[in-house]
Amino acid sequence: MKATVIVTLKPTVLDPQGMTIHRSLASLGLTDITDVRQGKIFQIQLKTGNREHVERLAKEVLTNPVIEEYRIVWEQ
Repeated sequence: MKATVIVTLKPTVLDPQGMTIHRSLASLGLTDITDVRQGKIFQIQLKTGNREHVERLAKEVLTNPVIEEYRIVWEQ
């Protein structure tokens, strides 16, 4: 089983890296993109289907709950 943990800044948190990327898009002619938010992706391979371990890892290790949120995408 494989889990992909996607960590992003909460919508209320300023994203300087995303803002920098967004500002540079005009020079590429990509003016229809209205916002860019950056994040992190962790791909985790499991021996067993113990989803609780991945949930705990995401909540306690991979994210800062004050400024970040996460979601998990599961694959067989």
